[in-house]
Amino acid sequence: MKLRKIEPLKPKQKKLRVCAYARVSTDSLKQGESFENQVSTYERVIKSNPEYEFVSVYADQGMTGRSENRPEFQRMIADCKAGKIDLIITKSISRFARNTTTVLKYTRELKEIGVGVLFEENNINTLSSEGELMMTVLASFAQEESRSISENNKWTLKKKFERGEGMVNTARFMGYDKDETGDLVINKEEAKVVRLIFKMYLSGIGCHRIAKALNEEGAPTIAESSWHASTIKGMLTNEKYKGDFHIQKTYIPEGTHQSVKNNGQVQSYYVTEDHPAIISAEEWQQVQELMEYHRKQRNIGKGEKYQKRYPMSGMLVCPYCGKSLRRRYVYNRKVEWLCATYIHKGKEACKGIRIRDTELTGLSFSEPMVVEEVMINGEKHYGYTSKRAYDAGERAADRIEKESSSVLPRVNGPRRTVIKL
Repeated sequence: MKLRKIEPLKPKQKKLRVCAYARVSTDSLKQGESFENQVSTYERVIKSNPEYEFVSVYADQGMTGRSENRPEFQRMIADCKAGKIDLIITKSISRFARNTTTVLKYTRELKEIGVGVLFEENNINTLSSEGELMMTVLASFAQEESRSISENNKWTLKKKFERGEGMVNTARFMGYDKDETGDLVINKEEAKVVRLIFKMYLSGIGCHRIAKALNEEGAPTIAESSWHASTIKGMLTNEKYKGDFHIQKTYIPEGTHQSVKNNGQVQSYYVTEDHPAIISAEEWQQVQELMEYHRKQRNIGKGEKYQKRYPMSGMLVCPYCGKSLRRRYVYNRKVEWLCATYIHKGKEACKGIRIRDTELTGLSFSEPMVVEEVMINGEKHYGYTSKRAYDAGERAADRIEKESSSVLPRVNGPRRTVIKL
């Protein structure tokens, strides 16, 4: 009798699908090099391990670890939930997130779906039995370290501000560059655009029309996008163009990451003659006085909403895009109501509708009304349909044909059509 031993088949070990996560908090050259090194190193390490199947390196640059809204981080989490990843490798807990709550939240979510996180420096794998305890302790240390660094940075900035040393990102500020010592110097080409904007405003051209003219001329913006009225207004009120510097006009409240206007909540500093001026102090002041005059003319009080300025504000609607009509001074100081989309983005976005303020004399609406132009016997008339009825398919032209009695005769001007509701 012969006895032959038959060895059981060894199951083929499935490779772990592995990715890496890298992050640096600034876009500086030094950290940029560190960032590139992290990415290339992780890709090489994962691909060289025979037990690993390389998925990707998810990398956020210039993103703080205190925020969860990191594009690559969120893409990685989504891929984990989609079953594409078994293991995440990252340098340390602080690279993954800067506060305990965020670290524990995501590692626990990932653990529930069988995805582990390996923190190299701390030698912690979240799928191990002791991983949770060690991670809680180390994440707390990482959070405290982050808070300490933040406090030190705030102290350093405060001392700089007290010395009158502000910070300007010239990549987002038209008209200036920085020299080798970090001081502001005038960019001659960009300064031409700045001077043109101030000159146009003092000649009586409003912010919307200035933006439109610059877009039509193809004038370059600092961010290589389109000009907007809000951009023009921001430039016209910026004291830096007269050579001054108001330091800490905005600040970031505790527990948030969003800058807000500083209305006295924190100390601010005003530095005169800080750098070369593009606009004279006299011209800059004239612009501020003109803007204040326009504000009073339009009855824009502090805290008042746009919809409450005039009886018809918020009550007239464009039939083409559905946006409200806004009151504007036009040629010879006449007042017209124009489509908001047309004002801000031009006829390419909406051909718009306009109606003279005098056409609305004597009218009163209790709900938003769609304004329609209706041609009768070659003459223009205006029909008003409640937005509710308009959305349901009702049109002024259809009613005018049936209700000829609702057409009012002209009185010292073009005829207007009023629809009885």
